Amino acid sequence: MKDEEPEKTIETSEASQRGEGRKPKTTSAGGSNYPGHQRQAGPEPEDLIERMFERGNLLKALQAVEANQGAAGIDGLEVGQLRNHLREHWGEIKEQILSERYEPRAVRRVDIPKPGGGTRMLGIPTVLDRFVQQAMHQILSPIWEVGFSAHSYGFRPGRSAAQAVKAAQGYVQSSKRWVVDLDLEKFFDRVNHEELMARVARKVKDRRMLRLIRRYLGSGIMQHGLTEPRSEGTPQGGPLSPLLSNILLDDLDKELERRGHQFCRYADDCNIYVGSQRAGERVRASLTRFLREQLKLTVNPKKSAVDRPWKRKFLGFSLTAHRECRVRVAPQAVERFKEALGRSSARDADAISGRSWKASKPSSEAGPATSAWQKPEAYLKTSTNGCGARCGAWNGGSGSGRGQGCAS
Repeated sequence: MKDEEPEKTIETSEASQRGEGRKPKTTSAGGSNYPGHQRQAGPEPEDLIERMFERGNLLKALQAVEANQGAAGIDGLEVGQLRNHLREHWGEIKEQILSERYEPRAVRRVDIPKPGGGTRMLGIPTVLDRFVQQAMHQILSPIWEVGFSAHSYGFRPGRSAAQAVKAAQGYVQSSKRWVVDLDLEKFFDRVNHEELMARVARKVKDRRMLRLIRRYLGSGIMQHGLTEPRSEGTPQGGPLSPLLSNILLDDLDKELERRGHQFCRYADDCNIYVGSQRAGERVRASLTRFLREQLKLTVNPKKSAVDRPWKRKFLGFSLTAHRECRVRVAPQAVERFKEALGRSSARDADAISGRSWKASKPSSEAGPATSAWQKPEAYLKTSTNGCGARCGAWNGGSGSGRGQGCAS
């Protein structure tokens, strides 16, 4: 790797962290906090674990876990107790990771209701495992980020659901007035570990890092005091899960790009925009076969469809049927919004359900959420939240969405 450009560096040291005047050391500017840092596309050198242990990276990981807050894992350790726990035990934990004796704890299973029925499983790691995963994520993410598709919007720095919806609007306005709406059946529960690790190993050559990732994938799931082993899936709940899902589905993105399709993907939500129903049916059939044979993933035939974009929803939004289509809140989302607001504010939800963005002024009980939904076009222009409309609980949070795992 002699031909690689030298890495950019940032100055950090224990002394500088305390404000003392000693000469600082230099460390790599790795991690998703440095989206402008470009790496070569080839395999990474075999020192990723050492990079993970750099003081600056660990401090950023600790700050990220503390900022995300979230619930405790199976050991009951709270986020507010993490710093003291690390002061007392970090030497032992680091030695276990370096000697490949570290065993991640089982994740705590939490089932949350899905809007369309059924439940979504969250796996809440312990606070310590969230810290270790976050430190890993900050080193691993830049390796792939430079090569990820421009059509991929989920859980990436500087990308958002709002951008995905705007891109979809542009495709429909350019005469792609049919959509192939693909639903991957229980994607996060059924990720094939062998297929995923094969793709991780394409770029990661540090065997200790590979084995640590494998241990996290295989950590069990605890429910009602019983731990069950896990042979597939990467449950939503930890910092690594969003990155690993994007690594696996990047093969889908590359296949769609190779075919010249216009599409938007946000995590496991993928919409492909085509010019006719017949073309859409061909695309759906061939992609169903590709996902089954190449990625060992199943397309849910009941929830997938080839239809008009204004009859489908994408990330909580839909489009109007006009040639210069406009963004509107999806009817299903409006119904859920009504339920959340309660009867006192139901009239406000009626006002924003699709006909006029300048309807009645929201009541005080509704708050700013109703104001944002009254003008979805304005929301899409101003939203800079990396999670967009999907914000909620990742990393052990208490909500029901898919939000805080993105390292924006």
